[in-house]
Amino acid sequence: MINRTNKIIKSGTMDVSTQLEVLKNGIFSNGKLPLFKDKLKEVNIPDIKKEQLKILQLNIGYMCNQTCSHCHVDAGPSRKEMMSKEVLNMCLNHMIKNKIETVDITGGAPEMHPNFRWFVKSIREKTEVDEIIVRSNLTIILANKKFFDLPIFFADNRIHIISSLPFYNKEKTDNQRGKGVFDKSILALKKLNNVGYGKAKSNLKLDLVYNPSGAFLPPNQSSLEIKFKEKLYNNFKIEFNHLFTITNLPISRFLDYLIASENYEEYMETLVNRFNPNATKELMCKNTISVSWEGYIYDCDFNQMLDLKINSKTNTVFNCKIERLVDKKVEVSQHCYGCTAGAGSSCQGSIA
Repeated sequence: MINRTNKIIKSGTMDVSTQLEVLKNGIFSNGKLPLFKDKLKEVNIPDIKKEQLKILQLNIGYMCNQTCSHCHVDAGPSRKEMMSKEVLNMCLNHMIKNKIETVDITGGAPEMHPNFRWFVKSIREKTEVDEIIVRSNLTIILANKKFFDLPIFFADNRIHIISSLPFYNKEKTDNQRGKGVFDKSILALKKLNNVGYGKAKSNLKLDLVYNPSGAFLPPNQSSLEIKFKEKLYNNFKIEFNHLFTITNLPISRFLDYLIASENYEEYMETLVNRFNPNATKELMCKNTISVSWEGYIYDCDFNQMLDLKINSKTNTVFNCKIERLVDKKVEVSQHCYGCTAGAGSSCQGSIA
């Protein structure tokens, strides 16, 4: 059964309804900047609609051993929300019934979920899913002895690891993710390399994620990847496959930061002015659905954090036939400018 008691998801000092009010009013209500839906019309782009489902993204819980300043999920050690086994089993049923190429497991730190390993093994044993992604914060591997064997578990189950590493030096990483995180991340990356991750000729993929540390767009993804590879290998002998640059969307903790630092209007103006029509062609919300720990279905995980459920009367894993979502209109708001600014942005990096 869906837990309906947690209708308002707290985010820093603002709940979801307050965030949506901020994104709808101010510079967007006085005409200074166009609403996202109006911007699409302005450049003759039709409504964004769902296409054939390829990616099933699951947020299995908000518990995390870190509290990162850029986290749009507002995760941390005190968060107790966890996906029930009932919801996990319903997600498995959808994987069995539908041709899903990729299952993207995120959190929080998804490895902290008590049923994490069972779930991963079940996907491999019961479904024809090609790729399982786990979004790991790296430091979880060192957090407790029960996690020490995670690199081997990941390798045995052919998991594609995507991990946040804000920068290739200690100061910038620790400023964004907490004291000591950089050193722990480097050690965790070495452990992953030791079992074959990120190595040439290995089929074990290890990708890193860069998020800007302030109110600005990420630099060119290809150029930054070259720099990351050079610095991490020369300084630490670390190897990885690709670097994804992801724009910070104006929601949750980052929205709190923008308002507290008085950067909100300037940042939104940047996103709107850098709107790239070409980025709308590859938006992840078209071929992805995101499932919350409660079992609700959303167009993407950013919409999940704003509680903007899919455009359907049946919007849970218990009652939705996900194959029928094709051509449904994607729910949008002003945070969507973050995915369409500059080179565009998705959970797999730049898109234009």
